[in-house]
Amino acid sequence: MLPTKSYAASAANVPLAPFNFERRDVGPHDVLIDIQFCGVCHSDLHQIRDEWGGSIFPMVPGHEIVGRITQVGDQVQSFKVGDLAGVGCMVDSCRTCPSCQDGLEQYCETTGFIGTYNGREIGTGAPTYGGYSNQIVVDEKFTLKVSEKLDLARVAPLLCAGITTYSPLRQWQVGPGHRVGVMGLGGLGHMAVKLAAAMGAEVTVLSTSPNKEADAKELGAHKFVVTKEKEQLKSVTNYFDFIINTVSAPLDLVAYLNLLRRDGTMILLGVPPEAPQVHAFNLIGRRRRIAGSLIGGIAETQEMLDFCAEHNIVSDIEVIDIKDINEAYERMLKGDVKYRFVIDLATLNN
Repeated sequence: MLPTKSYAASAANVPLAPFNFERRDVGPHDVLIDIQFCGVCHSDLHQIRDEWGGSIFPMVPGHEIVGRITQVGDQVQSFKVGDLAGVGCMVDSCRTCPSCQDGLEQYCETTGFIGTYNGREIGTGAPTYGGYSNQIVVDEKFTLKVSEKLDLARVAPLLCAGITTYSPLRQWQVGPGHRVGVMGLGGLGHMAVKLAAAMGAEVTVLSTSPNKEADAKELGAHKFVVTKEKEQLKSVTNYFDFIINTVSAPLDLVAYLNLLRRDGTMILLGVPPEAPQVHAFNLIGRRRRIAGSLIGGIAETQEMLDFCAEHNIVSDIEVIDIKDINEAYERMLKGDVKYRFVIDLATLNN
């Protein structure tokens, strides 16, 4: 077993604190990654507070992991010691159901995907511990290749925020000639803007905050609409082919559905606390659709990382010391981050 340092929550609503535990030994198909950076996702906060239920404590969060491989199993074929590697939101699945066979492990129909943290290993039932730690052991089939071309700290959030926005853009084949609206300019929204623009779409940010316009344009948005301004909102009625909705706060979907053209699609990525209410006529009248999307499968996540390396796309981040994680959570709740916190895991040794 491998002694490992981390920060963990011992119970719901308890601040994270140092926690030592043991990783499994490197098996024949495993790689051992020395974690250099781990992004902080809003879902980390939901999980440590048990807001979604089913949280397993103690919990080591973190599923936006990048670092270097320091050991490989004797049957590993895709990686070698010294390679940069990443781990996203999942570390296993049943691998045999139709979704897994289609490379869509995130929709595993048998066990569900096994989360990088707050999950249980298939076979042993041992809890999975995430990337707020100095190392991780992962099967090579759930390990991703990371380019040497990009700033490694800024790559980390691609493993969740990046693939969460890339997957629906690819699924609906967004490209030149499409008009895409992005609701919310946070951790997910800023990646949606960068990726959709790189794919050739016309991108409009839909925001309640007029002071975000300059940032939106700098990220690659072509237009900016202040949704509190009735005339601005009216100007994009029946305008968009797609709306990427990253908002997790309660909101009136009807006003935004009316911005879709005939056959337009709103793709839900955010999870509001209450189910949204929609009148059927808002969909029927223009043959509009509401769809949802999760993360991507391993193959699609690798495709996303390769696309980002080709187009020089990374997340906008603030690097923090692991000891500042609890303060970072409080700032995240206030929206006081542009646009993702990333932990420097070298600070675990300080």
